[in-house]
Amino acid sequence: MTELFDIFLGSVRDGFVQVSAFVAVTVLAFSYLQYRTDGRLVRRLEENRRAGPLVGAVLGLTPGCGGAIVVMPLYVRGSVSFGTVVATLVATAGDAAFVILVLAPEAALYAYGIAFVAAVLFGYAIDTFGLGVSRVDSAVKRLHPALTDGGVAAPLAGNQVHHYDEAAGCDARDGPVRDSELMRTVTRAALAAWWVAAAVGLGAGVLYLLRGAPEVPMVAGPTFAGAFTVAGLLGTTLSAYLYFVGRKYVGHGDVGRARDTFGSVSETLTHAAMETSFVTVWVVAAYLLYEYGIAFTGFDVAAAAAAAGVLAPVAGALVGLVPGCGPQIVLATAYAGGAIPFSALVANAISQDGDALFPLIAIDKTAAVVASIYTTIPALVVGVALHYVWTAVFGLPQFGFGVL
Repeated sequence: MTELFDIFLGSVRDGFVQVSAFVAVTVLAFSYLQYRTDGRLVRRLEENRRAGPLVGAVLGLTPGCGGAIVVMPLYVRGSVSFGTVVATLVATAGDAAFVILVLAPEAALYAYGIAFVAAVLFGYAIDTFGLGVSRVDSAVKRLHPALTDGGVAAPLAGNQVHHYDEAAGCDARDGPVRDSELMRTVTRAALAAWWVAAAVGLGAGVLYLLRGAPEVPMVAGPTFAGAFTVAGLLGTTLSAYLYFVGRKYVGHGDVGRARDTFGSVSETLTHAAMETSFVTVWVVAAYLLYEYGIAFTGFDVAAAAAAAGVLAPVAGALVGLVPGCGPQIVLATAYAGGAIPFSALVANAISQDGDALFPLIAIDKTAAVVASIYTTIPALVVGVALHYVWTAVFGLPQFGFGVL
């Protein structure tokens, strides 16, 4: 029983300091960029359709789902092509990108670079040659009432503006903001404390890496280990509160929703905290699932993935079909732990759509299904190819490549 409790505390602490504190910096940087540019990139995309797949891939490549989510309503209102949608979704790695950027930055550079190239090529191929989009569209129409025609959004009344609030994702805030001055005050205090924990956790996390990632005892006190422990436990606890409770009382605490820009620095900080809290919940869940799975079964995930051979990237691509960022964060964490090969990571990065698919599902289900099919094709091709050439041709390891 003591061992299980130690696993729980260790996962809760390490998940925040080793991952979330670094994620917070990345999310804040991207959110601040949105605030400073005031959504000009999106407007430029609408004005230059020929550059659509390239710009869409750039938006998709940005960590998190915000850059990709803004493209979906643009497609429905006829501002961008279907190739732009597919390019955006192929390049998107969602919130899982934050995990890989922190735990395996070199792997992230290669994986998302490959995904970006595949996104641009496949996006332009769809716009130029069609690649049978009309046939897939027709097949999907037999299963669902038509909302699109030949891979091009049909003009729909009332769909000429952003419809972000219609999306219903795994991390969407349910219902309107609740009216409680007490809870709003508590949540604001929790947000302030969360940023303090994130700052201390970031400092402890940097020292942890500089010291060669040593074992850190679970203690409280004015020492490195004490700061590491307190920041980790407090940060995860506050993240759970903000994600499950606090966001219901904060008007700008939506996660997984598109924002062209932010109205203030305060709004930017709130969004970054909420987005990172969501990532924290899933990262800690992945840590616990992995550690308890090994503790109870003794199952060697890495050995099973190695034995799976070419089926590993196929499985990675299929996991990517699941909408939302949660399962993808679990898979990214598994890669950082040496449990799955690089080919599976890349296949998943290409196939997954993060939360970006939810707005499209809400307003154009046929296009969402077709887009999912077309992001899976390059994922399978690239993933299987990497399985055979990554080590044999390039001499790079499949397991643990680029992990800190």
